[in-house]
Amino acid sequence: MASTETTTSDTPDAQPETRPDAREDARPDARPDAREAPKENGADLAGLEAGLDALETQTAQRTAFGRKLLSKALPPIVAVALVLVLWQLAYHFKVKEHYLLPSPADVGRTLQEKWLEGTLLDYVWTSLSRGALGFLISVAIGTPLGLIVARVKVVRAAIGPILSGLQSLPSVAWVPAAIIWFGLSDATIYAVVLLGAVPSIANGLVAGVDQVPPLYLRAGRVIGATGLNGVRHVLLPAALPGYIAGLKQGWAFSWRSLMAAELIVNAADLGVGLGQLLEQGRELQDMSWVLSAILLILIVGIGIELLIFAPIERRVLRSRGLLARG
Repeated sequence: MASTETTTSDTPDAQPETRPDAREDARPDARPDAREAPKENGADLAGLEAGLDALETQTAQRTAFGRKLLSKALPPIVAVALVLVLWQLAYHFKVKEHYLLPSPADVGRTLQEKWLEGTLLDYVWTSLSRGALGFLISVAIGTPLGLIVARVKVVRAAIGPILSGLQSLPSVAWVPAAIIWFGLSDATIYAVVLLGAVPSIANGLVAGVDQVPPLYLRAGRVIGATGLNGVRHVLLPAALPGYIAGLKQGWAFSWRSLMAAELIVNAADLGVGLGQLLEQGRELQDMSWVLSAILLILIVGIGIELLIFAPIERRVLRSRGLLARG
């Protein structure tokens, strides 16, 4: 019996299998199976790529057109209605005498009269055409000026503080000097617009260029985008968000400068813009006329923002993944 047990234990088939990987698994510090590591790494990389793709293609859930329109239109409508209610209450309780604070209906009647006279659109077009032309000239001057200031250190040290100072200077301060230089002419109005808008556009572009990562410029040089090609294909596209912000501010300054110039520069051969319309209401002591002109100036400014600059800004932000598609 003993010999049989000994013989049985000594047979090769009865010996436990001693694989190398079994010994390694018995060690507390054993590493995972080398064959499983590539699979795990591949799964991690696939998950990472899926996450990046989700970030790049993140879109907002599309809603019905009516609901989307309502969500965007309702807040400003409510705000306008609230302003009109407060205005009517101030008129009703005589916060000011009625000739000093007319009701919304009185202002509406004044606008209606101007419309029926056929002069309302002429006032708006005169100012809008001046503002658009002055703004385009400002862009043509402010864009290269901003690029030079942003890229040339000596020019930046010399002109940068002057641009900031000009941007903070009220536009109306230029009107007396422009009248002395150019007289009562369109040149005076455009000079005031340029002096108000160019510093804002140039400073906006400088801020946008300062935010461009240096890696973009080095990558552009590697592929041969140098000089004007580098500015066109690398620098300006990368600085576009800051540049658009500068353009928006430049339009605001040009519109304000235009109104300041039209208030003071008043001549029969210049035509009547919204600024001149506002000044005529002041001379006649007609508050309905004055408030009508202010309302038109406000509507034009908001309209340009909503119809031109807001869509451009949304498109740029979406192209950079900074705004979800709705």
